[in-house]
Amino acid sequence: MRILVVEDEAKTADYLKKGFTESGYQVEVAEDGQEGRYLLEESPFDLVILDIMLPGLNGWQLLQFIRSQGDTPVICLSARDAVEDKVRGLEQGADDYLAKPFSFAELLARARKLLRRGKPAEPMFFQLADLQLDPLARRVSRGGQRIDLTNKEFTLLQLLLSHQGEVLSRTYIASQVWHMNFDSDTNVVDVAIRRLRAKIDDDFEPKVIHTVRGMGYVCELRE
Repeated sequence: MRILVVEDEAKTADYLKKGFTESGYQVEVAEDGQEGRYLLEESPFDLVILDIMLPGLNGWQLLQFIRSQGDTPVICLSARDAVEDKVRGLEQGADDYLAKPFSFAELLARARKLLRRGKPAEPMFFQLADLQLDPLARRVSRGGQRIDLTNKEFTLLQLLLSHQGEVLSRTYIASQVWHMNFDSDTNVVDVAIRRLRAKIDDDFEPKVIHTVRGMGYVCELRE
């Protein structure tokens, strides 16, 4: 999925690009509204992160252009946190409005929610190749063979299967499975992935859990 970040503060733009890239998204950055409009005219995006206070073509004007072209989800970011500014953003067509300073974890959660909009509800049964996971029965099997997992391993596998084909960063995995902020000195995610692979991948083909160097892990079939 492709995200366009329209942000004139270089430090904030770099922070957003790094965070979304590590979470498995393709990210383009525009330094002002005019460049943002040009990129939107050139190719489609799945989500726009839009700063309001932009030089030249400002955020309100760019938002108006985006809405004239379609229903691409837009999250407005702004140092203006007054209620009337938030109301203006939503009334002009923004899907969400987040005041600066903001938590990236919160922004990511809001972005994921918008990106899931219009997609089918999450299935109550997951399958990839001959790997099956039944959340209600808390049962996992591969090739017809039942596999016993710990609670954390089960939660980790369900998270990966619910995001098939999407690269999940270690930070995101840690927050969803262990409800913790990821510490780069902690290898809890890597250890858990290694143990999970030993149970569902080592003795089976094809492999379904893959490492994406510098980004995280993805659950998918590969040739």
